Amino acid sequence: MGSETKSYIGLEKNDFVVLFCMMTCLFHYVSCQTENTGMANVISERKAEEDHRQDSADLLIFIMLLTLTILTIWLFKHRRFRFLHETGLAMIYGLLVGVILRFGIHGQQDLNNVTLSCAMNTSPATLLVNVSGHFYEYTLKGEVRETDGQDIPDAEMLKKVTFDPEIFFNILLPPIIFHAGYSLKRRHFFRNLGSILTYAFVGTAISCLVIGSLLYGFVAFMKAVGQIHGDFFFTDCLFFGAIISATDPVTVLAIFNELKVDVDLYALLFGESVLNDAVAIILSSSILAYQPAGDNHHTFDASAMLKSVGVFLGVFSGSFALGVVTGVMTSLVTKFTKLREFPLLETALFFLMSWSTFLLAEACGFTGVVAVVFCGMTQAHYTYNNLSDESKDRTKQLFELLNFLAENFIFSYMGLTLFSFQYHVFNPMFILGAFIAVFLGRAANIYPLSFLLNLGRKNKIGSNFQHVMMFSGLRGAMAFALAIRDTSTYARRMTFSSTLLIVFFTVWVCGGGTTPMLSFMNIRVGVDSDQDNPLTPGVDGTESRGVRHEGAWPFRMWHSFDHKYLKPFLTHSGPPLTTSLPACCGPLARCLTTTQAYQSEGDWHDEDSELIRNEGSGSPMYTDISISTVTRSSSSSHLYGPTVPSG
Repeated sequence: MGSETKSYIGLEKNDFVVLFCMMTCLFHYVSCQTENTGMANVISERKAEEDHRQDSADLLIFIMLLTLTILTIWLFKHRRFRFLHETGLAMIYGLLVGVILRFGIHGQQDLNNVTLSCAMNTSPATLLVNVSGHFYEYTLKGEVRETDGQDIPDAEMLKKVTFDPEIFFNILLPPIIFHAGYSLKRRHFFRNLGSILTYAFVGTAISCLVIGSLLYGFVAFMKAVGQIHGDFFFTDCLFFGAIISATDPVTVLAIFNELKVDVDLYALLFGESVLNDAVAIILSSSILAYQPAGDNHHTFDASAMLKSVGVFLGVFSGSFALGVVTGVMTSLVTKFTKLREFPLLETALFFLMSWSTFLLAEACGFTGVVAVVFCGMTQAHYTYNNLSDESKDRTKQLFELLNFLAENFIFSYMGLTLFSFQYHVFNPMFILGAFIAVFLGRAANIYPLSFLLNLGRKNKIGSNFQHVMMFSGLRGAMAFALAIRDTSTYARRMTFSSTLLIVFFTVWVCGGGTTPMLSFMNIRVGVDSDQDNPLTPGVDGTESRGVRHEGAWPFRMWHSFDHKYLKPFLTHSGPPLTTSLPACCGPLARCLTTTQAYQSEGDWHDEDSELIRNEGSGSPMYTDISISTVTRSSSSSHLYGPTVPSG
């Protein structure tokens, strides 16, 4: 009995020892795991803090670039130096910073980066990685080559100063595009509307086809001589033709504004640039939507081509409708509420409604660029009349400021991207072919269409105007934003690199040569855009009375309808609806007519009607205005005269 008890107690002691050892091991394991987790959290927090500091430093670089650009612009304006515009200056500063970041600053290499191989049939958008029992989520950023970043020092640091392309589309482009539509001088725009639409729609399509076809010939030759090392199909060439057809003559137009160049030349160039941005982006989307049946997606298929044309028309129509509807809604809200009593709220609503147009169109599968352009034009034509005086000044100044900052930010980033972007494909033969194709594509746009337009015009578009329009076809923010949006393939990378060089050349060379070009082409300067001169200089240098222009009946009908019904319905301006609607609609007319409309009935003044009216004509007409020239001596005497900044 005693021996059994002793043996039992001995077994218990052994069990306690084993249990103690197991608990000690478990406690040590838990401690190690807790310590590892704590270290991982510390490393993660430290990495997040370092990323925050790096992001702040990157943004500070661009703010300093903009600050330096503004100070230099003031110096140039003070010294009246017009050979380099602020956008070209911003690009130069961006280039200098890019050189410093690429070759002058060396950061620490991240030793925590690990490359593992895993065979998968698809590319999942999200990966969950199990690291010692802890799951970490990783998102797909894009395809990389095996050698990406290995031959470039400080590749990680350069990646951090490379922004997501969606930032350009959703944040930087909307204020630029809206400002273009909101600041449009409608009277000169509508006077030249037929010509502007022809250049913007037909001309951009011609330019796209010419550039794409010529470039495809260059690509075929490069393949024959072994100068191209990846796939480059005809659709890629057409895509390049579409994005590079988007003109952005911001440099030229700024000089035009400062010198007060002939208002009709300004209207033709500005109107074309506003609308052809929209056409170019929808053309590029239609080309991407081209998918023939079968395995080969790069063969000609009539049904696929018709589908692309349908996509173009559908996207443009939907975007146009969304932009106009949003502008009309804003106009109705500002008319039938008393927001004008609170200018801050009124300006805030105007801003949010205008910006939401872009996002609404993108969310619905349309194109925000087109929507926001026509929203801006609708807001300027209707909503602006309902705003208080304080809100009118605020909205104009707000979007002018946003346009200035966003545009210069993009051009600074262009210069920086030349050195910070790690996947450039510079092919000298392709770049040479691209320059030749762009030049011939612009010529095929301007000269043949001007000839056809002059056949139906009593007042011709002079050859000097055509040469200036040809010379002023600069490429800028839109071409860059479209090119950088997709750089996943060899063809897209080569397209982006070539687009960047074309933008540099046109902004620096063509933009810098604008003033000498105006003098050489005998273009009128010092023209008051608020007055219509009854005397129009003739081609031979003599002055003649303005010729009565041919009226376009669709525009006359539209103006009459707008004058009688739309403006009174959407604004406080115009004759009251009680005087224009039939007597049976009296109750509805009284409901839709505000007290402000009755108060301003006697002294109502329709600026658009008066300024679109023909000389000596009693009825308003939308027409193509006379395009005229003057002699060299007359032009030279005014070219370097006093300049007045645009309002």
